[in-house]
Amino acid sequence: MPDARTYEKNIVTQYHADASKFVGGAISPVLFMDSNSVPGSFYAEYILYNEALEGSPPEHSHDDSDEILMFFGTDPEHPHDLCGEIELWIDGEKYMLTESALIFVPKGVKHCPLYARRVDRPIVMVSTAPAQHYSRDGLE
Repeated sequence: MPDARTYEKNIVTQYHADASKFVGGAISPVLFMDSNSVPGSFYAEYILYNEALEGSPPEHSHDDSDEILMFFGTDPEHPHDLCGEIELWIDGEKYMLTESALIFVPKGVKHCPLYARRVDRPIVMVSTAPAQHYSRDGLE
């Protein structure tokens, strides 16, 4: 009987990407997957916002695929409460999120900056795209 199970290589339990973009404890990188870490997979990332933060990814688009951004509050008694406030810009329009949300960003649409304006409890952010690697404006 083999030592490794067939799909064990498909399970990611660490952040297997460059986490240097996360400085200090305001953001905790939790999980990252793309075809570099699991051959054939698409991009997915999970981070935690632990406190308010002025830093942001720059405005960018993804020319190769659509993207879904997800924000979840962590109060089990009030799962729709974001437990803070996220400011997200999409195509030059400002959106203030105070509830758990799923956001579909079509390929080619500029988005960000993204600011954690208020964080009362950790806020989960998950992003995913049907692309084998994460890239901005067509660059990896």
